[in-house]
Amino acid sequence: MTTDTRAANTRRLPFDGLRVLDVSQGIAGPYCAHLLWQQGADVVKVEPPAGDWARPLGVVSGDLSSVVIAFNGGKRAICVDGAKAEGRGVIARLAADADVIVQNFRPGVAAKLGLDPAAMCASRPDLVYVSISGYGPDGPYADAPATDSVIQADAGLMFANRAADGAPRKIGLFLADMNSGLYAAQAAAAALYRRATGGGGEHVEVSLFDTCAATLVGNLVEDAMDPSRATRPARPVSSPNGTYTAADGAINVVALDDAQFERVCRAIGRTEWLADPRFANAAIRLANREQMEPLMAEALRTRPVADWVDRFREAGVLHAPVRTYAQLPAHPQARHAGTFEPIEQPGLGTLAWAGHPARAMRRPIEPVPHLGEHTLEVLERAGFSGAERAALLAGGAVVQRDRTTAA
Repeated sequence: MTTDTRAANTRRLPFDGLRVLDVSQGIAGPYCAHLLWQQGADVVKVEPPAGDWARPLGVVSGDLSSVVIAFNGGKRAICVDGAKAEGRGVIARLAADADVIVQNFRPGVAAKLGLDPAAMCASRPDLVYVSISGYGPDGPYADAPATDSVIQADAGLMFANRAADGAPRKIGLFLADMNSGLYAAQAAAAALYRRATGGGGEHVEVSLFDTCAATLVGNLVEDAMDPSRATRPARPVSSPNGTYTAADGAINVVALDDAQFERVCRAIGRTEWLADPRFANAAIRLANREQMEPLMAEALRTRPVADWVDRFREAGVLHAPVRTYAQLPAHPQARHAGTFEPIEQPGLGTLAWAGHPARAMRRPIEPVPHLGEHTLEVLERAGFSGAERAALLAGGAVVQRDRTTAA
């Protein structure tokens, strides 16, 4: 059974009627704007003629990439040449009509486009202006380049993801970028609430560096309380505790206390371990982990994952099979809850998509726009006359493309 909490929700989405101008590129800024779109905002995405630099990033089809698809659904795309005075004039007119502006340029770049945050917030006290940067607007690192991987290294995420031998490792997703987008969207929502209650607008400033520090708050507190932990190899807090190879895949199993250990032993048919002095209690098992874990691995490789899942579920063992990306949409809970919905992306077919977890407060996903797909539509809605639109096109200040030419 699949449920969809949105089906019974007839209330307006939180940001219905909100106008967002997204001049950001990459992931953090576009994700921030996309989250506002999911909750009802009208988002106009402004790109230069070369396009968002994320368009060729990841798996690519034409001018669409996996990265662009993940973080830009539903936006209306306009292509503007900000190097031309006429193009900057277009951006200024669009900005004047926006409730929220989202940008993630290096400090000083937005001002060159006519989007200086201090000047705009001073002239429009109700504006919510979101600036996302690598390290913040000033300071010794303000101009330093800051990709997700660079920040993962510089701000501690790679250190948090150390291997058993202590080697730092990149986390296998754009965690610094995505978390920055999440924090920025939450801060924008808070600023909009304050504006709605009479508090005026806000210049929201979020950096990838600060976001990583906030993400690591638990680790940092732990390190302050016991600095020696950072010099020791990362290890689980109990044993058995790990991911094991079964006959046809992998499965994660955890036993945190003696009662859970007993359930594991009975489920895998190793009740003799209960009388083994090496495994007498949780503390002793952890101390003897180098003996416990190989025995556990040997036992689990004898059966398929599905067999172990059935046995562990019946015994009440903490466990989960290791699922691939392709298997995740078929997860029984995902099917029941409607976690995934299809993107009908022209030219690419149907793609599984997971949106904001608060499903009752988000709209159904819509396709991702091609570069400049909605240029003339956006200009017309913004009040540009037919003559103005024609002149801008003729002068190259804006570019209109459609799905056939973009592919």
